[in-house]
Amino acid sequence: MDMGNKRMAVLVGCNYPNTRNELHGCINDVLTMKEVLVKRFGFDLRSVQLLTDAPGSVVLPTGANIKKALGQMIDLAEAGDVLFFHYSGHGTRIPSVKPGHPFRHDEAIVPCDFNLITDVDFRQLVNRLPKGASLTVLSDSCHSGGLIDKEKEQIGPKATITTNNAKVPSQSPKVIPFESILQHLTSLTNINTSDIGTHLLEFFGSDASLKFRLPPLERDQFESIDPDEGILLSGCQANETSADMSPNEGGGKSYGAFSNAVQMVLKEHLGQLSNKQLVMMAREVLQAQGFEQQHPCLYCSDRNAGATFLWQPEC
Repeated sequence: MDMGNKRMAVLVGCNYPNTRNELHGCINDVLTMKEVLVKRFGFDLRSVQLLTDAPGSVVLPTGANIKKALGQMIDLAEAGDVLFFHYSGHGTRIPSVKPGHPFRHDEAIVPCDFNLITDVDFRQLVNRLPKGASLTVLSDSCHSGGLIDKEKEQIGPKATITTNNAKVPSQSPKVIPFESILQHLTSLTNINTSDIGTHLLEFFGSDASLKFRLPPLERDQFESIDPDEGILLSGCQANETSADMSPNEGGGKSYGAFSNAVQMVLKEHLGQLSNKQLVMMAREVLQAQGFEQQHPCLYCSDRNAGATFLWQPEC
């Protein structure tokens, strides 16, 4: 791939303030990443869009706003452009809507308004990429493995890692269980059904996920384009949780464990790193910190596994 003509990013941090789902480090994660993108990876500050639910935010990270920002970024892309999406916030797993998969779960992120963005939505975004452009997704959320539907697993459950007994600071899992999301949506729609799609369509209409808006035959058209230019760095495996860290002492800032691990690796290794190297090194950082139940993963084509993270220019 040629060096990108344009470098564009959408950064989303959801802390869910003043709710029972409140997190503390997600906005810090994307603010730190914003500096890294500009100082190290050649992103123009004007090409980095930030969506957070911090008090006073003009553009909140609702499902519709996130998808709009991602869609606009892809619409502006041309061959050779480098696109980046960093999400730090809650994730969830939902029962599969695919016929014949009653016990399977699909992955989704949980924007501040609970308008879920699913693996099908990310697949559709990747399929919209102009030929020669790339979209890297870094999702620091629970159940984030496999968040781009049908993307090839490069580092996943099969990659083993030894455990460590180091003491882990105070942490909260970045997950809202499906049952809690269903309960919240039921309170909004007053409809008595366990079908989450019914609630999302009733309350959000055309802003709801494609997973629920399209009939099965049309959803099946969103196959992966082999090899495609989607690259997913997930904070954990599909059946795991990602941690939101609150330092116990010293007045340190809260942060997402995976986002922090990535940023530590980038700080310690100033040269070019491949996507595979970055994820494996982030795994090693989390292992050293005592995280035994969180294993970052990589999903992308074989070629992009060895490609340089965000196509960093040579030093």
